[in-house]
Amino acid sequence: MGSLFRSEPMCLAQLFLQSGTAYECLSALGEKGLVQFRDLNQNVSSFQRKFVGEVKRCEELERILVYLVQEITRANIPLPEGEVSPPAPPPKQVLEMQEQLQKLEVELREVTKNKEKLRKNLLELIEYTHMLRVTKTFVKRNVEFEPTYEEFPSLENDSLLDYSSMQRLGAKLGFVSGLIHQGKVDAFEKMLWRVCKGYTIVTYAELDESLEDPETGEVIKWYVFLISFWGEQIGHKVKKICDCYHCHIYPYPNTVEERKEIQEGLNTRIQDLYTVLHKTEDYLRQVLCKAAESVYSRVIQVKKMKAIYHMLNMCSFDVTNKCLIAEVWCPEADLRDLRRALEEGSRESGATILSFMNTIPTKETPPTLIRTNRFTEGFQNIVDAYGVGSYREVNPALFTIITFPFLFAVMFGDLGHGFVMFLFALLLVINENRPGLNQSQEILRMFFNGRYILLLMGLFSVYTGLIYNDCFSKSLNIFGSRWNVSAMYSSSHTQQEHEKLVLWNDSVVRHSRVLQLDPAIPGVFRGPYPFGIDPIWNLATNRLTFLNSFKMKMSVILGIIHMTFGVTLGIFNHLHFRKKFNIFLVSIPELLFMLCIFGYLIFMIVYKWLVFSAENSREAPSILIEFINMFIFPASGTSGLYPGQEHVQKVLLVVTALSVPVLFLGKPLFLLWLHNGRSCFGVSRSGYTLVRKDSEEEVSLLGNQDIEEGNNQMEDGCREMMCEEFNFGEILMTQVIHSIEYCLGCISNTASYLRLWALSLAHAQLSDVLWAMLMRVGLRVDTTYGVLLLLPVIALFAVLTIFILLIMEGLSAFLHAIRLHWVEFQNKFYVGAGTKFVPFSFSLFSSKFSDGDNVA
Repeated sequence: MGSLFRSEPMCLAQLFLQSGTAYECLSALGEKGLVQFRDLNQNVSSFQRKFVGEVKRCEELERILVYLVQEITRANIPLPEGEVSPPAPPPKQVLEMQEQLQKLEVELREVTKNKEKLRKNLLELIEYTHMLRVTKTFVKRNVEFEPTYEEFPSLENDSLLDYSSMQRLGAKLGFVSGLIHQGKVDAFEKMLWRVCKGYTIVTYAELDESLEDPETGEVIKWYVFLISFWGEQIGHKVKKICDCYHCHIYPYPNTVEERKEIQEGLNTRIQDLYTVLHKTEDYLRQVLCKAAESVYSRVIQVKKMKAIYHMLNMCSFDVTNKCLIAEVWCPEADLRDLRRALEEGSRESGATILSFMNTIPTKETPPTLIRTNRFTEGFQNIVDAYGVGSYREVNPALFTIITFPFLFAVMFGDLGHGFVMFLFALLLVINENRPGLNQSQEILRMFFNGRYILLLMGLFSVYTGLIYNDCFSKSLNIFGSRWNVSAMYSSSHTQQEHEKLVLWNDSVVRHSRVLQLDPAIPGVFRGPYPFGIDPIWNLATNRLTFLNSFKMKMSVILGIIHMTFGVTLGIFNHLHFRKKFNIFLVSIPELLFMLCIFGYLIFMIVYKWLVFSAENSREAPSILIEFINMFIFPASGTSGLYPGQEHVQKVLLVVTALSVPVLFLGKPLFLLWLHNGRSCFGVSRSGYTLVRKDSEEEVSLLGNQDIEEGNNQMEDGCREMMCEEFNFGEILMTQVIHSIEYCLGCISNTASYLRLWALSLAHAQLSDVLWAMLMRVGLRVDTTYGVLLLLPVIALFAVLTIFILLIMEGLSAFLHAIRLHWVEFQNKFYVGAGTKFVPFSFSLFSSKFSDGDNVA
């Protein structure tokens, strides 16, 4: 897997690929995912590169495959998804694949187009049959009408829709029938009335069933209408209005015999269309099923082929245009596999001359590669979210595996809640090989990706819950309390002890609302609880006072240890990058500043815990007062924690005061001495330099012969240029800002770790309130109705526990733990200014058909 402490050592390699074998060699490299390509044609437009034609061909194939996947998905045909990834197709087979896919696309489009035409005709005929059925009740016609002309007929008792009346009227009556959308009926009727000025009669009827729109395919409600109009001009206006409202117009039969004839013809055509449509759909499904068998492999192959040509476009040609030259970043441990992959690609292409590679020196900073597995990937992502580590610097993820879940558990400590979280994460870990979990919804996928983080957070929460002796806000009496109540009664003591000690009797017990246990009385306190907090504190009225003092001091101790460890890790960076002067001028002064103030605070806390007991606890001085007096030097002497405390504190303050100017001026003055007092020699290394470019510190270090190995003199021009770039003012300002930030940050960061105490207190109080408001009420109900009430109370308690205490409180503790690592811990040693190593690997391609549009 590689080391998680530092990133992998990298080298810059140059690949010499024969033109005929370049495709096969890159295919072999893509299968193994060993190298990251550098673009050697950055100044060349994407449309002017050598293999732009092949890339366009791949994009055309992708377009066809997207269309195929969409049609297959629309036909509800399952898409195959295999675990084995097919290799990239040889260039000779690409033209054959393109021809097959184009032929299949043309056939599918033609069949689909015919199917849509048949479906549209079928829907129109069905609409026509419904229209004939409904309009049959609108007008009753007994004889065929032939128009004649008379003047001023009697209209007193005849309807306009009676053909005998129209015959006497002498006008030509016309009809327009069809279907209209339900939402357009009112506007349609108003428009007819306003335009035709009342010379139309409109009759409506709603269809009993919804029909599919032939144009859009949407299933909607329709109205059948019949418009009777008088005169040809009115008829033209009516037809135009129908077109504007997208009405479906169908011919209206003039006679009953014509209506029957049309109805019979429609029924016959509908049956024929059903038959033809079913056969067309069966043929289309056969074509799609056959295409679905190979669409998975073709999608993967086209993806790989397109990626290969993209990488080839990053290569440059030699002067003879017969050889491609590529530059890649490769881990030094994978150089042997890289050579083997080039040999395999050359053999597959049948070339007589093998492709080869060699490493080249460079001064550029390599990308950062940290190999991870399923367990470490989540913790590495937490670190990378802050910033990808600089090349070869210490990786915080190794220590985050332990410190992150532990700090989370300090804030979330509860045995019950931690065990529920542990079980949920364990369920995800056991079923991690199920493909459905990784392809589920975004929230569940987020939990799945962090399953091992949740597992450790739950496990550590169980541990801290045992330390706090807290399980759903209740304490567990596993070992029995070490406090003895009976020892407080006067009957168990002698007469002399009665005079010295404050003991209990029956009167005190009856009349006192609060009883206080005195650990100084013999037999009351029988030693510390074997593991965690004594359960008797769950009954004490001063429980919060005791726990607040304990958790506050614990938070300060953990925070100072965490930050000191971060400063110590910076020493490993200085040793690795051959900057030993930073150890003496930066790291050691930082440690002295931290330990002389806050390390001494830890010493006083632990010393007071060990030295003072119940007998002399009233004589113990306040740590806060003693810590304040350390800086203000009070005139009146204090008893102190130990003999000689004043002298020790003065020495610590002197050391602290001396470390500050060393932090501010030590490193800039040392670099200035190196720059002015020594000849400007550079450092030459085979491969790459570990220094960052444009760094004033590194420019001055080029004069130190003991910094790097292989000290050879550089060229005069380069040496003079580097000497001129040294800027003492910039170095001094940078170091002053860093020192001020560190000195002030030691105070603010130590206070920031008090969030461990605050969130632990908030979680415990919320858990206690939830128990008191629900479970205690349910358990106190009469036994007659208690069982019936207890079941919904337990269900509500479980729901609120999951959503409030597990999810909301867990998310809050998670975010605070991330902040403690990013701000308080990592800024002591972690730069995070690197670039991530992104290998050319086919395994990074998604092989799942999540969406037809995302296949390409």
